[in-house]
Amino acid sequence: MSNEPIANSFAHAWRALRHRNFQLFFFGQGISVIGNWMTRLATTWLVYHLTHSAWLLGIVSFSGQFVSFALGPFAGVWVERLDRRKLLVCTQALAAVQSLALAALTLAHIITLWEIIALTALQGIINAFDMPGRQSFLVQMVDDRNDLSNAIAINSSIQNGARLVGPAIAGLVIAGFGEGGCFLIDGLSYFAVIASLLLMRIKPLDAHRTKANMIQQMREGWDYVRTFRPIRTILILFALVSLMGYSWSVLLPVFAAQVLHGGASTLGWLMGASGVGALISGLSLTLRKSVVGLTRMVQIAVAILGAALMLFGLSHTLWLSIILMAFVGFGMLQGASASNTIIQSLVTEDKRARVMSYYTMAFFGAAPFGSLFAGALADRIGAPHTVMLTGACCIAGSLWYTFELPKIRAVMRPIYQQNGLLPIPT
Repeated sequence: MSNEPIANSFAHAWRALRHRNFQLFFFGQGISVIGNWMTRLATTWLVYHLTHSAWLLGIVSFSGQFVSFALGPFAGVWVERLDRRKLLVCTQALAAVQSLALAALTLAHIITLWEIIALTALQGIINAFDMPGRQSFLVQMVDDRNDLSNAIAINSSIQNGARLVGPAIAGLVIAGFGEGGCFLIDGLSYFAVIASLLLMRIKPLDAHRTKANMIQQMREGWDYVRTFRPIRTILILFALVSLMGYSWSVLLPVFAAQVLHGGASTLGWLMGASGVGALISGLSLTLRKSVVGLTRMVQIAVAILGAALMLFGLSHTLWLSIILMAFVGFGMLQGASASNTIIQSLVTEDKRARVMSYYTMAFFGAAPFGSLFAGALADRIGAPHTVMLTGACCIAGSLWYTFELPKIRAVMRPIYQQNGLLPIPT
């Protein structure tokens, strides 16, 4: 049996890495996001260690995400007006300062809940500009537009691989050096992505000059998202999943400590398991040769997420919870990455950053309220029942999307035919 088909499939799965700029991004971002996931786990564990409150875990998550949501429409307009590489260098430098400040306060044993909330809010401001900037900058890192969907999938794989590695390392670092060690490593890791951005040779985009003011551009972007059915439908579903399906991460320390009777290492195992599922999701997307068919994958992914959350709420056994977390990670990231890829394949270049800012808002607008809702509800009915309820809502969202699917496909088909992704009927 020839190995040539296997080799060709492997080469196809990583085709975006033939672009030098994307290679630099891959290695720099790969280092940085490991640090990011270490900080996420360390922050939740530090807050729970200081407060032992599911409600306050939700408050901390809300403080960063709501700021990103509020700034989203303004950030999208500004990103379209700025050099995106310079913008990302600035956001990464500020993020490094934020993480190093967390490290200094924690290692000095003087950090308080209010300082965590303030620094988390600062990170939310940074994310409001960084996420749409990063998503729209992918177009400039790949010279062949046909490789854009593969670049998005590989970018998701980077995030998902870090989701696996970061929490596992964080559990060991917290056990040996405390949460401050994780924040310090994260702060230093940002220099890798800053270096990769500075080493890139980027062709500037054609300047898009407009006489419209910021409010007019925001309105134009909103009208585009509101009236274009495929993007509107996907963003509504993504917002629902962010509201209900992502709140489990806020409650995970409660599951690790109270339901499974473990510690930081148990939390690391659970987050690491979700990373395994997410990594499998990312790798499966790199193997796809076309964006065609991803609309059905969104439907399936959201249903998997909902079912896995409901079963996770019923589990009191560590090994079963770990397996279910893998399915949660797969469903969550498969839905988010597939949605991102579909939107990027449909949106016009002059509105890309503004549309991606609404994609950011769909997450950061819903997720903070989901965190507050989950934290408050968990204090009343317990974390297991809360997670089961959020899972049921995800399944309901998948059913609604099923009825919308024929309508959005009818709109997408001529666009994909025009772009050569589907054959034109004769």
